[in-house]
Amino acid sequence: MSEQIYKWQGELAKMIEHYSGRDGTHSTAIPSLFFSRQSNAIGPNYGVYNPSLCIIVQGMKEVLLAKERFTYNPADYLVASVDLPVTAQVIEASPDVPYLAFKLEFTPSQILEVLGNAEIQADSKKNTKRAMFVSPIDSSMLDAVIRLVRLLDNPQDIPVLAPLFKQEILYRVLQGPHGGTLEQMAIEGSYTYRIRDVIEHIMHHYDQSFRIEELSDIASMSVSSLHRHFKEVTAMSPIQFQKQIRLQEARHLLLSESTDAADVSFRVGYESPSQFSREYSRLFGLPPREDIKRLREKNNQRTNA
Repeated sequence: MSEQIYKWQGELAKMIEHYSGRDGTHSTAIPSLFFSRQSNAIGPNYGVYNPSLCIIVQGMKEVLLAKERFTYNPADYLVASVDLPVTAQVIEASPDVPYLAFKLEFTPSQILEVLGNAEIQADSKKNTKRAMFVSPIDSSMLDAVIRLVRLLDNPQDIPVLAPLFKQEILYRVLQGPHGGTLEQMAIEGSYTYRIRDVIEHIMHHYDQSFRIEELSDIASMSVSSLHRHFKEVTAMSPIQFQKQIRLQEARHLLLSESTDAADVSFRVGYESPSQFSREYSRLFGLPPREDIKRLREKNNQRTNA
């Protein structure tokens, strides 16, 4: 990386430290911009990556999408172009050099706006590709990123300039080696656009059973075509995708409420508590009760540290 990139990353690190102050994920005065800080390697953490651009300033992270591994550091950026259930782990961090990262969320309409302003002719017939990718970062993108973050020191400028800088950042992604992947999620009629509709349906109705024919109708595809394109985009089948969402939500409920596993299993859509327990153990490594006990002990240790 160039000397200028190192300089900007140093400035970004100071800004993230200043506006974070402690470990965790922090919102900012700029809508859709978040900072993350971790002083130790942690994880794995389970969650859904919504459409977003992630840049690491210090440290390293590993993201698992189904069985695919994406590792990135300050030389790269990661993009998720649709909602994706993942397992993420900070693998390089220390109290002296904490993990510091920047996340900028975006919407399909914002991508469309950039495509229109740049007069980029998008082809809705392009092949579907994985909705997560890692690309090398360059000075033009980091230049736009640093100008966006500097607005935090001048909040009166945010309403006017933040949308412009965000457009510039998205334009740089669209001009990059995987720009076509991002473009396809916003182009009505593209395979990725139609799979995004199916993903939204599953996300909103994860606790309900569905027939694959219902999903193929939503996507206006045959059943075989839906399976093929869904797996191309998400690295998993619709059933596997739903299972990940159900289990992540179940874990959240168990951690935040005083309730038992059987009750939660029914609430997230399982008909058999024993099946729920088996699948929960397979994903998280322990049965529900033991896993939640472990998580609470970890949280207490962090609170008391």
